[in-house]
This record gives sequence, structure tokens and C-alpha cells, in this order.
Amino acid sequence: MRREPFGRGLRGQRGRWSAVAFRFAASGGAWARRTAICFPDSPARALYSDWTTWSGRPREGAVNEWDRDVDVLVVGSGAAGLSAAITAVDAGLRTLVLESTDRWGGTTNLSGGGLWMPTNPLMEALGVPDSVDEALAYMRAAIGDAGPASSPERRRAFVETVPEVFRFLEGYGVRWTAAKDYPDYYPDLPGGKTGRGIEVEPFDTKVLGDWFKKSRSDESLPLIPLKTDDVWLVSRAWSTPSGFVRGARLVFRTLGGFLRGKRLYGLGSALISSLMAIVRRQGTEVLLSTPLTGLVVEEGAVTGVVASRPDGSTFRVRAAAGVVLAAGGFANNRQWREKYHGIPGYSSAADGDLGSVIALAEAIGAQLALMDDAWWGASVPSPDADGKAMFVLGERSFPFSLVVDSQGDRYTNESASYVDVGHAMLERNKTVPAIPSWLIVETRHRRRYLFNPLLQGGKRLRDAGILRKADTIEELARQLGMEPARLSATIDRFNTFAREGTDHDFGRGRTAYDRYYGDPRVRPNPNLGPLEKGPFTAVQIVPGDLGTKGGLLTDADARVLDTSDRPIPGLYAAGNTSASVMGRTYPGPGSTIAPAVVFGYRAARHAGSRDAAAGPNAPAN
Repeated sequence: MRREPFGRGLRGQRGRWSAVAFRFAASGGAWARRTAICFPDSPARALYSDWTTWSGRPREGAVNEWDRDVDVLVVGSGAAGLSAAITAVDAGLRTLVLESTDRWGGTTNLSGGGLWMPTNPLMEALGVPDSVDEALAYMRAAIGDAGPASSPERRRAFVETVPEVFRFLEGYGVRWTAAKDYPDYYPDLPGGKTGRGIEVEPFDTKVLGDWFKKSRSDESLPLIPLKTDDVWLVSRAWSTPSGFVRGARLVFRTLGGFLRGKRLYGLGSALISSLMAIVRRQGTEVLLSTPLTGLVVEEGAVTGVVASRPDGSTFRVRAAAGVVLAAGGFANNRQWREKYHGIPGYSSAADGDLGSVIALAEAIGAQLALMDDAWWGASVPSPDADGKAMFVLGERSFPFSLVVDSQGDRYTNESASYVDVGHAMLERNKTVPAIPSWLIVETRHRRRYLFNPLLQGGKRLRDAGILRKADTIEELARQLGMEPARLSATIDRFNTFAREGTDHDFGRGRTAYDRYYGDPRVRPNPNLGPLEKGPFTAVQIVPGDLGTKGGLLTDADARVLDTSDRPIPGLYAAGNTSASVMGRTYPGPGSTIAPAVVFGYRAARHAGSRDAAAGPNAPAN
């Protein structure tokens, strides 16, 4: 049963008391909270949480109308938001999407666009059988106990929904393809496999017309129809036949697209453009530069939102079936990064990743989880003042390279998953200055492999002191403020491991994941190559990230839970707005986007179901 709009909030109020309205609820002089439009700095938060009494009288007619009326209101235009919007419209629900920035696509648009999808239908075609039990066994082994955000119920909901979401979006024209060579990030653990990573085929963005110009694709990789496996093979195009062949195929694919009059994009641009094309075909309105400024709560349920137009005026939208928060995390909120992570943040996430919707939900009693963690990864800091960073993957994993702290010592497997390297850097920094650390490579690395940050601006990095270069290790050590003898000893030990083929300190090159970013022509270990030939180049690396892991705690249907572990009716969250089902690790390629798409789907499906009307006493899954 859908609720009627309760009306408009206080228009004239300003400051901390903005838009809080109450109704008389019981006899005997008792005042109970009935209705509130809540803001992070509003007293309504305390009133909601504590159910305290209110001694004043409510304003007559304070709440009496809505500006718009929909069934599902989606906040955010990344993979989670668009998945929710598509699913809602498919269920016959009137849907509206709000995007806080002037560009759609979110961090998904800037990403590699992969999705870690256990039991996806492409695996059988590859001859890689998978099952729900195997996938869950792997998640248990890889993630461990990470708290309620990664509960057994949420993990099972994720895995069991993958085939359903795959076929659902395929039915709307999404062309899936397997990243067939990409293994799970802990392939030696029980249930680990290769083939769970999938992506979207390069997409012709011309179908979006001028709307494509409002995406973030010009902030991502250039107009090249890359696929996931292309990236790392092309990175070694001059060192291996397979890399050269893959590079040639990429050139032909690019030229073929131009000759056919297509504007093909790959990776994250392909995924988000494919989803947006569906949203456009469905006729769903997407409002840019329209940030959420408040959540409307009636009798314990979220029934709508307050949003701000580009001109600064506000409007109220009733959402009869629910509000889905999918506006990213807080990667670019420096204050929160200092509070929860102890660093200012060096993120690759979209600039709208400020945590504002998380704050709005927390203000009405939502529970938070995993706020101290992120999708970490070694990154080269930007020479600009914008705080952005350039993610490095193959650069630190290919042979003829190593990472050291400020004293010149190794402290981690440089080829490990990006989250593990980020965690290692943060942990090391507690005892030895390791932010920044230094990625040191020798001349064979520079000649054979692409080093993306250097391609983007080597001179600017040198001018900023982020990059250093020297003919000898001793001279490089002096430039880096290290004891030459200590750095030389570190490299001598590493070179011994490289010649033997075994990293006795950190096991680099041991797993299939490590070797995915290796060079098979370097033997006996494709990830280990001695640093012998100058000049030597050192580049600063910091614990960058693809976004934050922490956010609103949700159940298996993406319902936001309050501090008593009960669902807040009408409120859902997915993507980096929610605490990750992947816990504190990164099980496989696309572990951020896959849950975003799956739980965006589950949120909209639940909002359109009869279960959504169960009320504030519905049990959490």
C-alpha cells in the first residue's frame, strides 16, 4: 500500500533547523516524531535516534505538497544507480535519476569496467565450471570475517543473483565478453578460478548522441576500444609476441571502428555507456547538477527527497516505492579521509565522491560499516594540487622493478593485488615512513613496458620531485635521502632472488594472479628481473584508491539498516555508498562494480515487490 504525499516542508526556515516538521501523535501531551526532512546538522537526527519528546507545537500546514511524484528515486548515475533505474523501469515503476555533478557516469566511467561475476554463463562456454558453493567457499577463504557488511546472507545473495543480472541486462542488449585470462586475485585458495571476470564489448557511443558529451569519458582512457586483457598485453607489446599481436589487433579494431563510422569505447566507458543507452531507451529522466540535500521521513519510512536544482532552488520528490542511494563513497572528502583513514586521500574516483548521501542517511539513523577502509592501490601522486593520483598495476608487477620504503627496504610483494599493496603500505607506515614509497625500475623495464604515469607527464613529475633518475643506485639513493649502502643491499638481495626465480621474502611471482602481470619471456620467474642496468628511475607511490569501501550497512536486498540492525523502510543503497560485501579485500577483477550492479538490481526489484510494503517492522535479511 503506497503512502500519500505528506506535503511540503518548512520553506522559510534556514540553518540548523531547516525543514523539520512534527505532528501531534498521541493524547496525554506526548509528542512523537512523525515526519522529518533530515539534514546532517539537524536536531532531527537525535530525535529520530532517541525518540525524545518535543515540547513545542508543530507549525500548521508545514508539510502539504510535493513538487514531483515517482515510484523509485535513484541518486547517482554510475553502475549501481543505472542498474537500479533499469530494473525499476522494467518492473513498471516510474523512475527518476539524480546526479549531483554536471556529468553522468561516476567512477564507473573512469574504471576498467570489469565485473567479478562468479557462476556467470560465459564460464561454461570457456570450459570453466563454477558453482554457488565454490564461489562462496572462495569468498569465505579470501574475505574471512569482515563483519555484517559481508554477511553470509549478503554473499549468497550476490552470488546467486549474478546469472539473473547477467541475462537481464543481456536481454536489453548488453554484450558481455569474458576477460578469460584474468584469474581470481587469490587463485590458490579453495574455490579460486580463472574466468569469473567479465566486461562489456567495446561500445559505439554514437548511439547516445550529444548526451555522451556529458559523460566522464573524456577523463578516462582515450577513444580506444580496449578490453581488459588488452591492457596488460599491450603494456608488454615490445617484449612479447603475444603483446605485439594483441597490440596489432587493437589497432585494427580501432581503425575498423573508424571506417564503419563508429565511436568505439572500451572498459568503463563501454559499460556505463551501454547502461545509459538502456536508460535513454526506457525514457528515464536523468537530472544533472542536482545534488540530494535531504531525505524525507514519515512514520519511520523514507518517502521522498529534497534536491537542489542548478540554480540553487530546491524541490521535493515523492518516491512511493523507495529511494536508492548510489552516489559513490567519500573518496574526495578530505575531512572524512583524515578522520577515517588518517591520510588526505589520493583517489582516482570521480570528483563527486564526497559522501554527502552517506551523511544524509546517517542523519536519520542509518548504520555505517567499514568506514576505515578503501579500494586501495599503489598510485603515483599527481603533480597538480587536485589530489588525484594515477593508479599503477603492471608497472609495479613487471620484472626489473621493486618497491622500497623511505629507508630503502622492501616490505611487500609488489605483484600482489592492489588492495593488499595498499594495506601493506599503510601498515608499514605505522613503523617506518612509507608514504610515499618509491617504485624503482631499471632501463629494461623502461624500454620494454608501458609506464602510464610517465607517458602522461614525465617532465611534470620530475619538476615536482615525484620522479628521480640516476645512472647508479648509489646516486639514486642520495637523491631519495636514503643510505646508499642500505638501498644497494636491498637491491643485491632482490637480484639474487631474481636470478634464482624465488622471492624468499614475499613470494612475488608465485601465483597465477602475480604472473598475469608478468613477462613470460623473463625466466625463471616472470615477475622477477634483476635491477642491474642504469639509468635507474624512481617514482613516488602512495596509497591511492579506486574509491572507499565504507558506507551504509545494508542487507541482502540492499535495504539500509539502522543502528538497531533493522531496515529503514523505503531506503536502499548500492555501490560505494554501501559498505562492501567484499569486506576488506578484493577477491577478483571487478569486485567493486559487480556488487554495485547486482545490489542496484536487487534494490529496485525489492522496491517494486510486495515485500517493500512490509513496513518498519520487517526483519532484516
